[in-house]
Amino acid sequence: MLRRFFVGGNWKSNGTVQSSRALAEQIAQQVQAVDDRVDLVVAPIDLHIGLVKDIVPAKVKVAAQNVSGTGMGAYTGETSAAAVKDFGLEWVIVGHSERRTLYHECDKTVAAKVEISLKAGLNVIACIGETLEARKAGNTFDVIKRHLDGVAAGVKDQKQWAKIVIAYEPVWSIGTGVTASPEQAEEVHVYIRNYLADNVSKSVSNETRIIYGGSVKPDNSVNLIQQKNIDGFLVGGASLDAKSFIQIANAPKLAGRFSML
Repeated sequence: MLRRFFVGGNWKSNGTVQSSRALAEQIAQQVQAVDDRVDLVVAPIDLHIGLVKDIVPAKVKVAAQNVSGTGMGAYTGETSAAAVKDFGLEWVIVGHSERRTLYHECDKTVAAKVEISLKAGLNVIACIGETLEARKAGNTFDVIKRHLDGVAAGVKDQKQWAKIVIAYEPVWSIGTGVTASPEQAEEVHVYIRNYLADNVSKSVSNETRIIYGGSVKPDNSVNLIQQKNIDGFLVGGASLDAKSFIQIANAPKLAGRFSML
């Protein structure tokens, strides 16, 4: 099944106006080196979204890192999915482990955010992943299933799965420098694909992009992308360096994945 590769850069709460402008300009200068069969998305902090959006070429989409689970109205400090869409964005990240851990977002909250984002016409990068404690206890797949159930609860029409990218991000590898081995990542990606086949449809399973996130760097991205069920990456720290981000975006080409399509 031909699935377009996807590489997203989550800048998290990093960057000044000056540094975000410089990073966007560097990406704009280097992005032509990336094969057109790779979809590129970057997610700066909210205050810099407009700045970055005005600099990067159309080849690079800009995403919001978060969205409210409510609509427009009396929700101080929240940004609605409708407002994100109205601003001209196409993508939003939902369910990141930092939102789940630091802000106590549960699967019900993730489901609400997925639903309202899809209703607004946004594409969703839905993040799932287990903690080190869960992995050591042998509960990885239990956690993954629970997170997938939450995402699926927000998808009200099977056709909406075309607007979902699932990002498997083991919590124990995010920002730690410890990366899941290609085999560990592939094992979970296969589980996710089988979940979709069993609970949604085989076509959705075949067509949905499942990407990996967790200390992805240029020197491990090629080995990871060689796994047939890894369709790209959600990159954290390495996305703050344009050269590293572009190198990671070129991993499918370096791994010979295009010749397998």
